[in-house]
Amino acid sequence: MSDKPLYTADLCDDHPDVRVCQLTFIDFAKRSHFHGQITTFSTFEDNQGIREILAEGGKGRVLVVDGRASRRRALTGGNIAAEAEQHGWEGLVYNGCIRDQHEFVDLDLGVKAIATTPMRPRVDGIGLRDVDLNFGGIVIRPGEFLYADKDGVIVSEKKLHD
Repeated sequence: MSDKPLYTADLCDDHPDVRVCQLTFIDFAKRSHFHGQITTFSTFEDNQGIREILAEGGKGRVLVVDGRASRRRALTGGNIAAEAEQHGWEGLVYNGCIRDQHEFVDLDLGVKAIATTPMRPRVDGIGLRDVDLNFGGIVIRPGEFLYADKDGVIVSEKKLHD
């Protein structure tokens, strides 16, 4: 990731064909600006499989998790987020909740989620990797590119930066 942030408003001005996610996210880690190629994971209140994806390494990548907006169970706590940082991920985006938010504050990556909840996730193994996700009024496909900042999250079929 370059040191100069890419602002989503500027990218929208320059590329009117980008898709804007209509969800309002909360930032939980150090970076509010991040971008990268998308890896997707679809689940419901279950995070089994996320650690394996993160362990592959995430340089230049963003993991987007569709938890179907459940607020009952968190999909990631501080330990998993710390593993994402250690493996070089640019960011994590959750259509769902995190927990242990106090453990995210010093992590050098981007983490966006819709809320927090104290309840741990289930581990049923129902998650699906590299599938199209549909939330926030847009489709998010693996291999596309995500750009995030305090204004929001946008997705593009192609890379919008050098």
